[in-house]
Amino acid sequence: MAESLLKRVADGDSGAVKEVMDQYGGLVWSLARRSCFNPADAEDATQEIFLDIWKSAGRYDESKGSETLFVAMIARRRLIDRIRRQGREPHMEDVDAPGFELAASSTADGETASEAAVAARAVATLKPAQQRVLELGLLQGLSHSEIADVTGMPLGTVKTQMRRGLIKVRELMQVGDLHEAREGDS
Repeated sequence: MAESLLKRVADGDSGAVKEVMDQYGGLVWSLARRSCFNPADAEDATQEIFLDIWKSAGRYDESKGSETLFVAMIARRRLIDRIRRQGREPHMEDVDAPGFELAASSTADGETASEAAVAARAVATLKPAQQRVLELGLLQGLSHSEIADVTGMPLGTVKTQMRRGLIKVRELMQVGDLHEAREGDS
């Protein structure tokens, strides 16, 4: 089995850094573009994300998820930090935009595109309220309280919808260990 790209990055392989950027550039750009107000801001965010990936590559543990998931979670955290740091509220048009359709990119490889498609199909099977909460939380970077404000749902309902939606998506994608209790999923 070939050594993971992120392990090679952590070991200082400069060729692996370029490979990571080629492989995940489309995914990171797509997430950044959805969270930022203009392309220049998205470019800055993308650069910050790849810097964070480079610094965090040593923490990657393939037993906890795929490299794509690791990269997406770093991107998500960095984008949330960026939004909070800038003190911006998402535009309502951004909040209402369909979020789980990742943009196709010539730099995204087949595996990344395939995982994105599987994730999008898994999310599409959820109840509309779960889809909305996941979109606002994961792609728009809103906190539970902010989601409650935007949707008009009680905070507890938002948390429940988020948890159940994530469990269901993980189950459908067969990611991670699902030993946690699932009371009344879906």
